[in-house]
Amino acid sequence: MPPMTSTLVWCFIAITLTMSLLWLVSLVRRDASIVDPFWGTGFVLVAWLAYGLNEPVSARITLLSLLVTVWGMRLSLFLLWRNAGHGEDRRYAAMRKKHGRHFWWVSLCTVFLLQSIILWFVSLPIQAAAVYNQPTAFGWLDTTGILLWGIGFSFETIGDWQLARFKADPANASQVMDRGLWHYTRHPNYFGDFCVWWGIYLIATAGGAGWTIGSPLLMSVLLMKVSGVTLLESDIGERRPDYAAYKARTSPFIPWPPKG
Repeated sequence: MPPMTSTLVWCFIAITLTMSLLWLVSLVRRDASIVDPFWGTGFVLVAWLAYGLNEPVSARITLLSLLVTVWGMRLSLFLLWRNAGHGEDRRYAAMRKKHGRHFWWVSLCTVFLLQSIILWFVSLPIQAAAVYNQPTAFGWLDTTGILLWGIGFSFETIGDWQLARFKADPANASQVMDRGLWHYTRHPNYFGDFCVWWGIYLIATAGGAGWTIGSPLLMSVLLMKVSGVTLLESDIGERRPDYAAYKARTSPFIPWPPKG
């Protein structure tokens, strides 16, 4: 089996099996939201599996694996901490109520297996770069990618920290977070994710994987139009009355000075 095919197949098998096991755990715990903290860790698994399947590796592949690990583990640990003691996320609870006794297979197909496919596809730049494993010198694409990753990681980390501090104050219950990075974009964490994955793509492109552009494009669409901004804002106005005014003056994604 050619190295590219072997790497793509083994990564797909690994992530699908892991998600399937996680699904079984969710059935026992009656909590499908355990899939969320695994999202970042799944990319770490793929990165190091691709790394191990294509040794010896270049410095670029080591860098990519480390960047993915730092991003993925921070996200997973943060979500574990944030979700601890809160029970099943309201999205999955609503699905459970809607589908009743059929929820077990609905959650397998539309939550766990769907996320495994998306995760595998989004991680294609990492997998492909590991196979090509080009030992070329670092250039402007690598530098730009690292800078973009750094901007994204900073936005995610700082934005999550600022929001966690805001929510920890009982006086802010039902209030809208519009301070710090949230003063310039309604979703600094999603913008950060966007930058992280375009940064990883640029580094992978420097390693010959430019054809995987569909991966960061899919992530961008998900963040802005599907599971990110659009999904989160679908009912937030019902829970936070002041959100409409905040939405009117604040950029939805790209950081920008607020209107007025």
